[in-house]
Amino acid sequence: MNSLEEFNKSLKGKKVLILGIGVSNLPLVDYLEKQQAKVYINDIKTIDKLDKNIIELIKKYNIETNLGDNYLENLNKYDIIFRSPSILPTVKQLAQAIEQGVLVTTEIEMLMKLTPSKIIGITGSDGKTTTTTLIAKFLEASGHKVFLGGNIGIPLFTKTSEMTKNDIVVLELSSFQLMGMKVSPNISVVTNITPNHLNIHKDMNEYILSKRTIIDYQDNNDICVLNYNDKIVKEFSKHATSTVRYFSRFDNIDNGFAIKDNYICEVIDKKYNKIINTKEIKLRGLHNYENICTALCATKDLIKINKVKEVLQTFKGVEHRLEYVREINGVKWYNDSVSSSPTRTIAGLNSYDEKIVLIAGGYDKNIDYDSIGIPIVEKVSNLILMGDTKEKIYNATIKAEKQLNKKINKYIVNNLNEAIDKAYEVAQKKEVVLFSPASASFDMFKNFADRGEKFKQLVNKI
Repeated sequence: MNSLEEFNKSLKGKKVLILGIGVSNLPLVDYLEKQQAKVYINDIKTIDKLDKNIIELIKKYNIETNLGDNYLENLNKYDIIFRSPSILPTVKQLAQAIEQGVLVTTEIEMLMKLTPSKIIGITGSDGKTTTTTLIAKFLEASGHKVFLGGNIGIPLFTKTSEMTKNDIVVLELSSFQLMGMKVSPNISVVTNITPNHLNIHKDMNEYILSKRTIIDYQDNNDICVLNYNDKIVKEFSKHATSTVRYFSRFDNIDNGFAIKDNYICEVIDKKYNKIINTKEIKLRGLHNYENICTALCATKDLIKINKVKEVLQTFKGVEHRLEYVREINGVKWYNDSVSSSPTRTIAGLNSYDEKIVLIAGGYDKNIDYDSIGIPIVEKVSNLILMGDTKEKIYNATIKAEKQLNKKINKYIVNNLNEAIDKAYEVAQKKEVVLFSPASASFDMFKNFADRGEKFKQLVNKI
């Protein structure tokens, strides 16, 4: 009997709580019911706020629920708790349940423990989704069967029985998903670490340690791929029991993958072997060339370089990431809604040679915005701000203007509609309008995808 069969057999009659229910959890409910577990659902949302598909499933299986403000009560009465990543294991009631012997886990953690397939996991503050997508595309083009999941793709735990030892699972992993895990991928990738989600994590150290979990349970048969130029990430090598590989956006490494003279290169004993000229690559921006180096570093033993080149010559990028929307009167409009931190927006600004009309601002994650001021003043002709972070970005820009002895046009608006109207009004021919908020979306939108869709809809109506 394999591990999955044993786990499924153990579920019979167990009290299993799904803590934090969303539409993506619905296959898990069906799966647990099939294994004859006693399923419970707790969520801070009241019944009238739940998706109709969730309500139908609750009725179908006659599931006992605890909804509303008291959803964290009496967690010690369950045998297993599948927590939503948004509910951290450090929450007092969850920590107490763990102390009392309750198994607190996530779909991702159980998948990683039970799959027979090789696992590649990717985390970091920026570049996760593009790097994860590139890794999956490189592998698929090279003939591998790939299961893509985590923050992107589909929930994979219920697909575990379909996986074989010859397949590869590729997972984008957030700090919330990694916290509390007792397992690491076979190949772990850390793109970079900058301040993020500090409205949820208690401090920067907790955020860093949650990211480090991706390598903490590796062994000497595993591989970790680290950013040579990120001081925090490079320090992870001191904790690694696995083989360390580096990537770099500069030509400063002895071994790994890096960029030199406009070429993506594999570096072997300081010798830079050219793979592809960046002019042949559809993706634009130094940060994306770095993402390519990262993906190559993770997959070099599993891919065919000629197939990888074909991917790079055709792959235009992931939706909401410097996504070209349309050209109006000689002005190109781009949707970079995924940029929810200053570092992401700075990378976006550095991707264009043209002058930029920047639309920024959104929900405040309690992070610092001083670093964004100089890039804005250097690259932007008109700055249009909205949302909770507008004053932080505005003040950083004022400070940078004094440092650089240069002024740019700045506008404060109330919402995205007004921002687009103002951008249309001020943008000059051959400029770029870039929607790159440098902030989270939750003040006005469901998530960054909802925000990006709204932007595209409005731009296409002009």
